[in-house]
Amino acid sequence: MLLVLMTAFCFSLSVFRYYISDTKVFLFLNWNLFLAWIPLLLSSFILAFNIRSRISLIFIIIIWILFFPNSPYILTDLFHLKARNEIPIWYDLIVILSYAWTGLICGFISLNDIEQRLSYYGKKKLITGLIIFFLFMSSFGVYLGRFLRWNSWDVLNNPFGLFSDIIVRFIYPMEYTKTWGVTVLMGLMLNFMYFTFKWAGTNGQKELQT
Repeated sequence: MLLVLMTAFCFSLSVFRYYISDTKVFLFLNWNLFLAWIPLLLSSFILAFNIRSRISLIFIIIIWILFFPNSPYILTDLFHLKARNEIPIWYDLIVILSYAWTGLICGFISLNDIEQRLSYYGKKKLITGLIIFFLFMSSFGVYLGRFLRWNSWDVLNNPFGLFSDIIVRFIYPMEYTKTWGVTVLMGLMLNFMYFTFKWAGTNGQKELQT
């Protein structure tokens, strides 16, 4: 319910901006936030229907991985922040941060759901390592989306072009230092943010129990 309210708040900010300025500058954030909701809907589906079949679980998680980078991707929409005559820059900052925060929380909750379900199939350290890997994969996905303009649908629309851009960066990593700089640094940031998110949630539950 809180995420729904946050989403409604984001939508109202962009609509109000459109009403005041008569420009569609940040309406695209609604589509980005919709994409950020997809991983949460997928992980909620896994838990709601108690899916434990390994084949079904692997299939859904593969789809989940394709859409998960959309959650942290909205952070990079801060690139669009600049002074515009019709709207003060502080308002646009609040708009982008609201969408980025909502998308990020959707992603972290979905990742936590996936972590809980995978805990049935492996040791804690192994699952933690897998979660760390997912976050770095997500950072790589953010790079592909922000700088190369690929999106999740391109796995079906243009798989050869997408995989070509991915493979060449693994074969010649030193020629693509920007790729790995973004991936590593953003991956570290997302890991710190996610495990802080988990730590805060765990301590909050302990306080409620006491």
